[in-house]
Amino acid sequence: MRAVTLDQALSFAVIIGMMALFAWGRLRYDLVALLALLAALAAGIIPANKAFTGFGDDIVIIVGSTLLVSAAVARSGVIERMVRKVGSNLVTATQQVFALVTSVTVLSSFVKNIGALAMLMPIAFQLAHRSGTSPSSLLMPMSFGALLGCTMTLVGTSPNIIVSRMRDQILRQPSSTSRRSAIAGVVFLVFG
Repeated sequence: MRAVTLDQALSFAVIIGMMALFAWGRLRYDLVALLALLAALAAGIIPANKAFTGFGDDIVIIVGSTLLVSAAVARSGVIERMVRKVGSNLVTATQQVFALVTSVTVLSSFVKNIGALAMLMPIAFQLAHRSGTSPSSLLMPMSFGALLGCTMTLVGTSPNIIVSRMRDQILRQPSSTSRRSAIAGVVFLVFG
């Protein structure tokens, strides 16, 4: 068994410190990340000329762009308006689940799945209140639909982009997404 090097020990210390600050919750996550970067710089783990090169990485730019699109869609209210127009026609729990799960699945394939779910949750509560349906019978299928939707495209969730890049670098094969599985999952959530 090899001994831990000084750089490895310092790296673990920075990561543990960062996790402790995240768990503490008193500092914003972006400030904690910046403090961890500065600590790694001060400890000599990261060379000064490479400290900010990650910000120019394609993945960072794609994830940042996705977050901006998610925020823009949420603030525009376009999703709420679209669902409200058909909401009065959704009287049974099956119709409500179908509309909400389909909406969140499609939306989460283009924006962050948590953001898609957050945008549609108020509508689910309104539909549940209006029809006397239990909110949990709408929210649980929606959460699974959001998870299914993010598997349909590479931008649906950040790990998809990272795995796609690694697969391309290692295997020289592009990643494929699973639309059929997501459609089957939506059918199961509605009728299962």
